[in-house]
Amino acid sequence: MIGTYVILFIVVVLIVSGLFTVKQQTIAIIERFGKFQSTRSPGLQLKVPLIDKVAGRVSLRIQQLDVIVETKTQDDVFVHLKISVQFLIRPDHVYDAFYKLQNPHEQITAFIFDVVRAEVPKMILDDVFEKKEEIALAIQRDLKQAMLDYGYDIIKALVTDIDPDENVKIAMNRINAADREKIAAQHEGDAQRILIVERAKAEAESKRLQGKGIADQRREIARGLEESVVVLNRAGINSQEASALIIITQHYDTLQSIGSDTKSNLILLPNNPNAASTMLNDMVTSLVAANKLNESTFEETQKPKK
Repeated sequence: MIGTYVILFIVVVLIVSGLFTVKQQTIAIIERFGKFQSTRSPGLQLKVPLIDKVAGRVSLRIQQLDVIVETKTQDDVFVHLKISVQFLIRPDHVYDAFYKLQNPHEQITAFIFDVVRAEVPKMILDDVFEKKEEIALAIQRDLKQAMLDYGYDIIKALVTDIDPDENVKIAMNRINAADREKIAAQHEGDAQRILIVERAKAEAESKRLQGKGIADQRREIARGLEESVVVLNRAGINSQEASALIIITQHYDTLQSIGSDTKSNLILLPNNPNAASTMLNDMVTSLVAANKLNESTFEETQKPKK
């Protein structure tokens, strides 16, 4: 009876030791006496006790490997590139992924170094920043082709950071600042030029309107003088005397205008008390002489030619 219980206990222990579980998105590698036997999918699995063993487990999830590569550009600038590679193990090539590579991360890192140090030295520093997508595509293309034989599929390669030497970054910032100052100076110069042009246009328009105003003023003055002469003629004053009287009136108006401005430095000559009387006599005499000259000229033109 005891022997039966012992046998049952041993059988139960053996069965329990043969049971194992495999997590989701994981493949278990089963070996028998050190030789590959089979792969097991997620769930509750059974192996032959004492004969089979779980040699390892392979994850089918997407994994990411971050690698920092130091290299030199074509213009002799040392930069650090951070490369992120996303990869997974192909479900139908689990055997290759488990047995062909001792350390897949080191293998992938070596390929990344090789590709980056082959591509970046062909570019100057500015092109490295501009063409980082091309670098990432080159890594993905070459790495994908190399790792397919080992059961790995490269999903994506990314250049996540480009870090040049600190002195180079300071110099680049200074160049960028100088370029921006140059652009700002150009814009400021354009603004000043536009301001000068607009100011000149405004001044020209002001002069034009001022000239039009002066012309209108003189036209109205002439019309007023004409009306004054007509009124004086009706009062029995001839044209010469009327013109002289108007000029004398304007003379006194000018003196009054000058006198009302205490800050004026204008000196009107002659300015003695007899100046107005003398001016009136001279003007009347000149107008009479001019009238007689016109009459004699007219008579000469009217005489018949011999």
